Amino acid sequence: MKVFMIVFTLLISLNISHAAVEVKKFESQQHEQRYKNMLEELRCLVCQNQNLAGSDAGLAQDLRKQVYKMINAGNSDKEILDFMVTRYGDFILYRPPFKSITYLLWIGPFVILLTGLFVLIRFIRQRKNAVVTTLTNNDKEKLKHLLDEDKEQDK
Repeated sequence: MKVFMIVFTLLISLNISHAAVEVKKFESQQHEQRYKNMLEELRCLVCQNQNLAGSDAGLAQDLRKQVYKMINAGNSDKEILDFMVTRYGDFILYRPPFKSITYLLWIGPFVILLTGLFVLIRFIRQRKNAVVTTLTNNDKEKLKHLLDEDKEQDK
């Protein structure tokens, strides 16, 4: 039984490592570099936080094939990006363009940062302006008397 489990585990691991390798042939080194750059620029729509180069999702594999075909067909990088955006929207781009739809993505972090700084500065100023009062001996005696009364009532 142990031998069966070892062989089964080895077969599974070989199958997984084999599935992750894609061999592509390019006309030139420039085409290969363009292909790699495009895969870094495009987001996997399934994984959403990975680019096409790092994703093993089925859709990512299909998109890599599409990019490969378009590069070999002589399409420019702009034509490939335009095709992908037309088909899948701006979300496929890691750096979406600055448009009315995406302005919050670009400006939002700065607004949050400035709001946080504003709140921090106000908090520090209010704390600085707070008046620290010290208790007089008379106030201390009254406080002690009140605390003693409270302890007696609790008993």
